[in-house]
Amino acid sequence: MTELNGTEYNAVFFDLDGTLVDTAPDMVAVLQQLQQEHGFDPVAYELGRSYVSNGAIGLLTLGFPGTEFEFGGDMHQQYLERYSEMICVESRVFEGLDELLDQLDDLACPWGIVTNKPEQLTRPLLTALGLAERSVSTISGDTLSVRKPDPAPLLLACDVAGVDPANCIYVGDAERDIQAGRRAGTATIAAGFGYITAEDDPREWDADVIASSAEELAQIVLKAVNLDA
Repeated sequence: MTELNGTEYNAVFFDLDGTLVDTAPDMVAVLQQLQQEHGFDPVAYELGRSYVSNGAIGLLTLGFPGTEFEFGGDMHQQYLERYSEMICVESRVFEGLDELLDQLDDLACPWGIVTNKPEQLTRPLLTALGLAERSVSTISGDTLSVRKPDPAPLLLACDVAGVDPANCIYVGDAERDIQAGRRAGTATIAAGFGYITAEDDPREWDADVIASSAEELAQIVLKAVNLDA
């Protein structure tokens, strides 16, 4: 297992979809429903799963080849409305990371969420999972006028939590997450177990560490914040 350097880390921030929470079962199900209703063959689940970190637009582009979609467009709104109705049917915290959050809580090590998912979806999902009030700082994709890979959302999360970015860890499963973390000055961990397409290679993202599984991620984080792994 690779580990972070000897810096004293005192806060951890997570991307949401594909990093902390496995939302693919619900997000892909919505895409498949829309495809069937419009006369398209549903995408295979594993293929759809790999695109979930690209959000609704990414999934729609995958499911309806040759069609261009805009934020706020009709199909985008259809997807978001349908997804909001089934926000947490099968979605779960990745196995092992619920225990990690418990341990961070027990030792008063703050943790939070920085995601490009809109607030109208982020908050209900975290509430359904019992995480909304535990996160010291939750920054969604529309909290600011910019989103990752811009570092501003992560810097805001650190400010709200009252921590120095240099002493924080950011974990994500997309290159934009690592770019945001590096630009903000945090340590970065790539969640190699997340929603990564065949065209993406986490080894090229320049993260400080790549965690191949949720279990390995938990071990890396615990050791970095000086807890017993």
